[in-house]
Order: sequence, then C-alpha cells, then structure tokens
Amino acid sequence: MMFRWFTPTSREPSIASLYGAIVAQARNPAFYQAYRVPDTATGRLEMIMLHAVLVLHRLQDDTTGGRELGQGLFDRFCCDMDDNMREMGVGDLAVPGKMRRIGEAFYGRQAAYRAALAAPQGENLVTVLARNVFAGSPERGGAVRLAAYSREAVRRLMSQDVFARGELSFPDPEQVPVDA
Repeated sequence: MMFRWFTPTSREPSIASLYGAIVAQARNPAFYQAYRVPDTATGRLEMIMLHAVLVLHRLQDDTTGGRELGQGLFDRFCCDMDDNMREMGVGDLAVPGKMRRIGEAFYGRQAAYRAALAAPQGENLVTVLARNVFAGSPERGGAVRLAAYSREAVRRLMSQDVFARGELSFPDPEQVPVDA
C-alpha cells in the first residue's frame, strides 16, 4: 500500500488531453474560413504545428515539470503524424524519411515562431506566418490576423497553470481583434 506513493504516475492522460485540445483548436473552422488558412493537409499540419509551438513556448520555462510535459506533447505529435501518414497510404519504407522532414519543419517553425514572438515588432511574426502557413501568398490579411491571434494565445497560455491536469484554453479566433 505504501509503495504506490513512490510509483511514478503516468502523464499520458494529461498529454493526450493537451494534444487533443491543440488539434481541436487547430481544426477550428474560423481559421480556414475567416483567416483563410488553406484547408489542405499542409494547412492543417501548419495549424497543428503552430498551436503545439504556442503551448511548448508556454511550457519551456515551467519549473514544475513543463519540459517533460512538452517532450511528451512532441512525442505525441510525432506518433500522430506517423499514424496519419500510414492511414493516408504512405508506405512503411517512406514513413521515416517523411517523419524526418516533418521533424525538421517543426523545429524550424518552432525557432522562427519563438524568435518572432520575442521580437518587439509585430511584423516579424506576420512575415513568418505568411511564409509558413500561407505559403508566401502576397495577400497578407490572413497572416496579420493569425499573428494577432497567436500573440493573444501566448498571452492567455501564460496565465494558465493547469497543464499537468491536461487542461488548457485557447482564445476564440473569431473574437480576437486584429490589433491584439
């Protein structure tokens, strides 16, 4: 009976819940309708990566297990991407190469988004989002709006501390003003 106190508890339910919230928010129809994110497999992947990076940005300095939770989220993301590729019919021999490219894309976006979020000028984030999410489209309205949303999401995530319980809250994308 006493030994159960010393048994490490699994964070898997919390990680599954957090990742589910990330995917659910990334699938919010407002991003594809009002923000004009391309409603393609690539556009949906970009939105999942953006939301995962925003959550990881919040967890990076968390001293109460945030880094471990963040690693678990990244691992869950990788498993999800692997599963999705296999469901789409990608062959077993091609999956590792595609996963390597997804991993490189994720880390590249994470570095670019973090740098842009840290920059005092909001235009840096707009430029990075226009390049990654909107494939460099010259129409920047969606990127401007997504940058405002991303900054509001960071602000809201910074005020939350219930990640270990698998809870998080994103702003409603339709309610975020462009100048947020």
